[in-house]
Amino acid sequence: MDAYELITRNAEEVVTDEEVEELAEDPEGKRVYVGYEPSGVLHIGHMLTANKLIDLQEAGMEVVILLADVHAYLNGKGTFEEIEATAEKMRKQFLAYGLDDEKTEFVYGSDYQLDDDYALDLHKLELDTTLNRAQRAMAEIQGDETAKVSHVVYPLMQALDIEYLDLDLAVGGLDQRKVHMLMREELPEIGYDARPCLHTPILADLGTGEGKMSSSSGVTISMEDSTEDIEEKVNSAFCPPTRDPEGDLENPVLEIFQYHIFPRFETVVVERPDEYGGNLEYDDYEALADDLESGELHPADAKGALATYLDKLVAPGREKLRELEQ
Repeated sequence: MDAYELITRNAEEVVTDEEVEELAEDPEGKRVYVGYEPSGVLHIGHMLTANKLIDLQEAGMEVVILLADVHAYLNGKGTFEEIEATAEKMRKQFLAYGLDDEKTEFVYGSDYQLDDDYALDLHKLELDTTLNRAQRAMAEIQGDETAKVSHVVYPLMQALDIEYLDLDLAVGGLDQRKVHMLMREELPEIGYDARPCLHTPILADLGTGEGKMSSSSGVTISMEDSTEDIEEKVNSAFCPPTRDPEGDLENPVLEIFQYHIFPRFETVVVERPDEYGGNLEYDDYEALADDLESGELHPADAKGALATYLDKLVAPGREKLRELEQ
């Protein structure tokens, strides 16, 4: 697999293809980042972008993880002391999950976002960006929450972070697309270069195959889950034996195989009793998906294998949490 294929593997969108192709010609030492608001234990959504960061490290790029403590504060996630404690747990879990310690730089937003130069550039963005444009880039407001001024400033800071972290590439879930587009539009207006972006998919709800998987509104898998927790959640997951003919529903079991398991394991073995045909071995995602649709692979057997391999991914982070609690 060449550098471009590795960089763009399992990406939902590349903005722009030409810019990323140019990066892929000489990826060594190029800086790429994902920003995470320290709000809890790592879950499968974080791990999806972490898989992409591992790909980028293998391609030779340097990874920057922004532990966005100021963003979390603006989002009402606690005091700086509380947020910092959560961020430190997340840092250790990322390394336990498989990121290379020597190629991963962790940065707190408060390391630079409170400096005078950053504040002045943020004010420049505020002057240049219409309220309507900033609102379009805002995160969705949950429930009955009322939008605050901080919610509008938040995406402007995300855009500015990409300049201040001296990045060559920005990575995020597809839900970050609107922020990245704001960055590409507005950074040149204050004298900085726009950067290319990679967007990873959003996984479907584990129980229904509808909407998106979310730790706040449904069942998800996190690095604090026990082996039994993972087995229970996966066994109850939505996994129809055929594709949805209307195209309205996704299969979250297949999505997790595609975006989490096959990028991290060369071979996936589905264990079955001899009377049911014996074990199946897969070297790629498409073969497993085809067998599930044809009926060769039963959904229950697919779920059993998924729980086993997910547990292998989660186990190091789970152990790290135990060490922190002792």
